[in-house]
Amino acid sequence: MSNAGSGSGIDLGALRLMQAIRDQGTLTAAAEHLGVSQPAVSQNVQRLERRLGTPLLVRAGRSVRLTEAGEVLARHGESVSAALRAAEAEVVSITGLQSGLVRLAAFPSSTSALVPRALAILRERHPGVSVRLDEVEPPQSLALVRTGEVDVALAFAYEGTDLGRGEDDLSGLSMERLLEDPVLLALPRDHELASRADLSLADAKDEHWIAGCPRCRGHLMSSARASGFTPDITFATDDPSAVLGLVGEGLGVGLLPGMVRSIARGYSGVVLREVAGVSPRSVSAVTSPDLLAVPAVRSFLEAVRDAVAESV
Repeated sequence: MSNAGSGSGIDLGALRLMQAIRDQGTLTAAAEHLGVSQPAVSQNVQRLERRLGTPLLVRAGRSVRLTEAGEVLARHGESVSAALRAAEAEVVSITGLQSGLVRLAAFPSSTSALVPRALAILRERHPGVSVRLDEVEPPQSLALVRTGEVDVALAFAYEGTDLGRGEDDLSGLSMERLLEDPVLLALPRDHELASRADLSLADAKDEHWIAGCPRCRGHLMSSARASGFTPDITFATDDPSAVLGLVGEGLGVGLLPGMVRSIARGYSGVVLREVAGVSPRSVSAVTSPDLLAVPAVRSFLEAVRDAVAESV
């Protein structure tokens, strides 16, 4: 790690130092993350505080928190780190996309159909570009984009909790809305409601319910409340395939996004029905503005758009 240097005392090393302390929570953990000793971290912080003339840390037992000035440095550290990653990725990819890596965070139901098709399109066009995929729900996936741990997040939001509001703060990020995904009622094929026309959510008020991820469960609860009932939730799982399996065995009903239609075909005991009283969800791609200029990221987003167009 470089010392603070001359002038203001702020250089790339200082920004990375404050970002590491904020993200790791202790000086010891920050030192391990940076590959230096804990005394070196302490000395660099003290030197930086002297040169800037303001405290950067507040110590609370073994942990530390940043002052307002420290938070400013950490935030700019994120921006600089993202710019460096973007520069490196663009240089690597500049020779006709012969290589490149896109780090993707996507929610589980998107990995059942949309993501595989997008990856197939990308491989056909640019076989040298690879994608590292992690299944992560929003808002955690958006936080990974902000900290630079992933390049692109596929995220969703329901009406009233749109991306860019509340916990999904998108300030400084780039969002592209991809599609409106209908939310469907999953029923056992032999259920009395399975063949009924013009279903409403209230028709299933007396059923046992299988809830999805926390965000999906919140949508179920608010939709049911608006329909005049509280759902009896007997199971909860983040895995859409598990929901389909449970419904197929007659253990309850559930709400699932239209995106899972392709995998639902493999569950002969389940039908998916449109249902009144439930709003669709919006699906978006989120990345850093700097990364939009990176050929590998740009090509991946093009593949996602084409996969969406095929599904529609």
